[in-house]
Amino acid sequence: MNRIQKLVFVLSVTFLAAACGNGGESKPAENKDTTATTTPAATPPAAAAADDKGLELIGASDCTTCHRLHKAASGASIGPAYDEVAAKYSPAADTTVTRLVKKVIAGGSGVWGTVPMTPHPSVPEADIKTMVQYILALKK
Repeated sequence: MNRIQKLVFVLSVTFLAAACGNGGESKPAENKDTTATTTPAATPPAAAAADDKGLELIGASDCTTCHRLHKAASGASIGPAYDEVAAKYSPAADTTVTRLVKKVIAGGSGVWGTVPMTPHPSVPEADIKTMVQYILALKK
């Protein structure tokens, strides 16, 4: 494996592990009290599947050549980190997602500096949309 393949593999595994959540959490003890309690809703399976798919598509693309998941990640990157993109463009209205999908397909420059983003016309639009939705969901 060359360096980029190793980086993509390591990032993919790391992102996948982070996306899987905290599987080691202990289950709270059952309360036999008759008072109603509420617990936060778990992430719906469809949303988790979409996150996994977005992460998988990013790992299989050339995106990580220029972008990192988090700004604080080690090593410099050419393009903005995905958490910076999420912070700039959230809330993710449908028009925002559509605009960013077109931007990824066409490429361009000037928004994040002078280094142009390579166009990606051969990547299916549906895949780019899934990646953009995943990235925008990273906003804390």
